[in-house]
Amino acid sequence: MLSTIVDRRSIRKYKDISVDKKIIEEILLAGSLAPSSKNRQPWKFVVVSGNAKTDMIKTMKEGLEREKIQPLLPESARYHGGAAYTIQIMEQAPVVILVVNPLGIDIHRQLDAEERIYEICNAQSIGAAMENMTLTAAEHGLGSLWICDTYFAYDELNRWLNTDGELIAAMAAGYADEAPAARPRKALEEIVEWRT
Repeated sequence: MLSTIVDRRSIRKYKDISVDKKIIEEILLAGSLAPSSKNRQPWKFVVVSGNAKTDMIKTMKEGLEREKIQPLLPESARYHGGAAYTIQIMEQAPVVILVVNPLGIDIHRQLDAEERIYEICNAQSIGAAMENMTLTAAEHGLGSLWICDTYFAYDELNRWLNTDGELIAAMAAGYADEAPAARPRKALEEIVEWRT
């Protein structure tokens, strides 16, 4: 497993080759088997391809345009170009998996301390599911990209999904058309503190 972790890359260019449904199902199963806080399993996966992906991309573009005028994330305006690039990546990928937290609380609502802790714990659980999915994709020879730029179209995509819960993340998946080098990582000495 460590070799898969070491070799995994975030892929931003995909070949125009469809992915077998059985592989996608195994990726989703891996996500569903992730550990979760209090075993809440705060996830629902929406697999988007074909015409549905075209509609989803259109919705995300509309959200990004709205974000430029009426921002949900005013301090993140410098990332609009990156979000536009993410849309191009999603257009290339044969499959995009949207991850919805059915227990999620609308981002516009103020949270009390307990709700905030639940949201943090659920986000950690979803992170574990996403990691399982990216590693399973890599084991099948697929590339993937963990996407958070969906927050630039948060309201639009949640309306488009028309499902209970809150959109948390997305993952593009497909056969890689690039082989990026590993990105620099901090040395363990920089990030680990041993206390005995």
